[in-house]
Amino acid sequence: MNIVEWSLLAGVLTATAPVLLAALGGLICQVAGVFNIALEGQLLWGAFTAVVVSDLTGSAWAGVLGAITATLLFAGLLSVASVSLRADPIVVAVGLNLLALGLTAFLMRQIFGVGGTYSSPDLAGLPTLAELGLDLPVVGPQSPLVPVALALVAAAAWWLGRTRSGLRVRAVGQHREAAEAVGLRVGGYQHGATLVAGGLCGLAGAQLALGNVTLFSEGMSAGRGWIAVVAVMLSGVRPGRLLLACLLFGVAEAIGFRLQGVGLPQQAADAAPYVITLVALVLAAVAGRKRRGNEGEAL
Repeated sequence: MNIVEWSLLAGVLTATAPVLLAALGGLICQVAGVFNIALEGQLLWGAFTAVVVSDLTGSAWAGVLGAITATLLFAGLLSVASVSLRADPIVVAVGLNLLALGLTAFLMRQIFGVGGTYSSPDLAGLPTLAELGLDLPVVGPQSPLVPVALALVAAAAWWLGRTRSGLRVRAVGQHREAAEAVGLRVGGYQHGATLVAGGLCGLAGAQLALGNVTLFSEGMSAGRGWIAVVAVMLSGVRPGRLLLACLLFGVAEAIGFRLQGVGLPQQAADAAPYVITLVALVLAAVAGRKRRGNEGEAL
C-alpha cells in the first residue's frame, strides 16, 4: 500500500478544512485585539447544530445555515462578556468550551435519545463536488466547503491588507488608544470580529459533521479548536502562514490514517497531528527567541 499518492491530497484537504475555518476566525479576532480560545467549543457547537438541523429538515444546506447562525449566537456570549463587560476573555472562553462540551452531550440525549454517537441513514450529508457536477479527480470527493475555506483565506488576506475596514480592524488591534483617539468604535470592530469568528466556527463544525463524516459524536471536535489557536499563534496573524500551519495538521492527520493501514497502532496515529503541532509550536518559539537575541546583539 502506497502511503503517498494522489488520494492523500484529498485526505489532507478534508482534514485541514475544519481547522482552517476555525483558525481563520481566530486570526480575525487576534487582528482585532481579542484573544479567542473559545474556538474548540464553538466548533463543537457548530457540528452539533449542523446535525440537528440537517436531521430535522432533511437538508444538509439547512444544517450549514443553522450551524452558522447558532454558533454566531453562541459567540455572542464571548463578545458581550469580553468586549462589553470587559471580563477576562480567557476565563470566559474556557467556560464556553466547557459549556459546549456538556450542553451538546446533554441535548444529544434529549433530542436523539442516544449517547456517544448519533448516525442515521436519514441524516443528510453535504454533497461532493462531483455530485454537483464539478469533476476534480486530483483532490477527490471533497465537500464544497473545502474550496470555500481556501477562498475565504485569500479573501481575508485581501480584506485585511487592501480595504479600509480591514486596515481599521488592524489598527484597533495594534493601537487601541490611537484608534479611539481618531474616533474609531473599537468595541464595534471587536464585536464584529468575534461574531465573524463564531460564524466561521459554525461553518467549520458543519464541514466536520456533514462533510468529513455524516454523524455527531460527543466531543468530536477532538482538540481541533485548540490546534486552530496554535495555528493562529504560528501564523503571526498572516493568512498565508495560517494556511500553511493548518496544512501541517492536515498532512499529519492524513498520513496517520494511512499508517494505520500498515500496522501503526491507532493511538499513535491519532496522536500524530497533535505531536507535530506541538513540535511546530516549540520550534517557532525557539526561532523567535533566537531572532530577538540576534536583534538585541545588533543593537
